[in-house]
Amino acid sequence: QVQLVESGGGLVQAGGSLTLSCAASGTIYSPNPMGWYRQAPGEQRELVATITSGGIRKYADSVEGRFTISKDNDKNTVYLQMNNLRPEDTAVYYCNAHWNWRDAWGQGTQVTVSS
Repeated sequence: QVQLVESGGGLVQAGGSLTLSCAASGTIYSPNPMGWYRQAPGEQRELVATITSGGIRKYADSVEGRFTISKDNDKNTVYLQMNNLRPEDTAVYYCNAHWNWRDAWGQGTQVTVSS
């Protein structure tokens, strides 16, 4: 059974950094792409960043230049390095993994940025 396990959320002051990680397990097939989405209270879930197995990255305009997504294909693990965090980055962050036959979501990890 496919499972995504996330870690790395927490509370940080504005200007600080956090790194999220997400490991996919339960299948021999590598997901492509993998990515991160976030959902703030009262808001819709939005794309933060995605990365393909070939290393093609896509970022939301709001995080471009501050966040970096990377992927370890051997471990089916995706990372999100978040620098210069802002209060508006506060949200639950969800990992997503895509296979041809399905998408999977992580349980979500809270990121809170205090001003």
